[in-house]
Amino acid sequence: MAIEIVMPKLGLTMTKGTVEKWLKKEGDLVQKGDSLLEISTEKLTNTVESPGDGILLKIVAEEGAELPIGTVLGFIGEAGEHIDVAGKVNMPKMNNSLEASSGPEKQEGNEENNDSGFGKKVKISPAALNLARDLNIDYTLVVGTGPGGRITREDVKRYVEQMQTGKVEKQDNATVSDIKAPVSFEEIPYAGLRKVIGEKMSRSWTLAAKVTAHVSADVSKLLQLRTMINEDLENEEDRISITEMLVKLVAKALEIKPMINVSLEGDSIKVMKDINIGVAVALENGLVVPVVRNADKKGLYQLSKEVKELVRKAREGRLSLDEMSGGTFTITNLGTYGSVDYFTPIINQPESAILGIGRIAEAPMVINGQIVARPMMGLSLSFDHRLIDGAPAAEFMAVLLRIIANPFRAILR
Repeated sequence: MAIEIVMPKLGLTMTKGTVEKWLKKEGDLVQKGDSLLEISTEKLTNTVESPGDGILLKIVAEEGAELPIGTVLGFIGEAGEHIDVAGKVNMPKMNNSLEASSGPEKQEGNEENNDSGFGKKVKISPAALNLARDLNIDYTLVVGTGPGGRITREDVKRYVEQMQTGKVEKQDNATVSDIKAPVSFEEIPYAGLRKVIGEKMSRSWTLAAKVTAHVSADVSKLLQLRTMINEDLENEEDRISITEMLVKLVAKALEIKPMINVSLEGDSIKVMKDINIGVAVALENGLVVPVVRNADKKGLYQLSKEVKELVRKAREGRLSLDEMSGGTFTITNLGTYGSVDYFTPIINQPESAILGIGRIAEAPMVINGQIVARPMMGLSLSFDHRLIDGAPAAEFMAVLLRIIANPFRAILR
């Protein structure tokens, strides 16, 4: 009996996922645990493993389809095994086949089917539509060769080539519009994790009344403390990083100034009792933000071990949705690249503040009337002014500066 491949539930809050890419094709022999396809959610991209041994008999969920959890994506079974796809699969509407109207929307009871092309509906894939728009092409003039006459990216490319040679395959009664000369480029799909990040950043940018405050922190004693701690650690992999120390110090500052640890939900401002610190991790194709829960209640060594494990899992693509949910405040460190002092990090909704960490560099300071060089670190706090005013944000930064300047009690308690 055929085994169903279904859209998995990867976390408590997951309700749907998008099929990004099939890693196997129909007819391939697969074993239990093999990676079959990639799916994405609002938070991450993950792989779906084969639930059993056999042959990938049928793929029923196309790439780009956004589907509820539990939806059948395909079937695994024995060669020649019959599958009653229609009887088993109730597919929701997919988002990878776009009905793009080339004219006024048809009114009920007054349907129009004009041979001139106006009022007709054209089936075109999202990738083909984006390419046509980039090249300023009237896609209604492109002849589609996909299922049901759907226009594909290859159809658009072929149309451009025909325009350049003057041999355009025309639709009935259609005229060729002027287009811009195409520009040479390499196209990278705006999909998967990259698209998830883009949509989240755009939503946060337009939703929050974002303000960013910048300060410089004297990290002389923080570096001394780090050196002292790491001297006792034989294994280099166990050594404490500046980011890990800052998770601890930021958690302490949020304890003292809880009105930064807030979230807006409807008409209510929630002051979060838990202090869950998200740590941004850069990947080849974007970034993810795993969460250290109850950071204020954990010692430095435990925090360091947990951060290292989350970073490792993030880079291996093994984070679960639960490990990326529930954050109340985020830290993002660009200082490790040695080039950025200050920046304007975008708030990780539904949180209300995020701390950007810049590089550590020596800078002149006046201490007791003397100019001395001190290691200084740039800090940039972006906060949502709908919930957090400038004064409490400044107070939080002042508290954090004091803790960083004298970190021994906060770190070693």
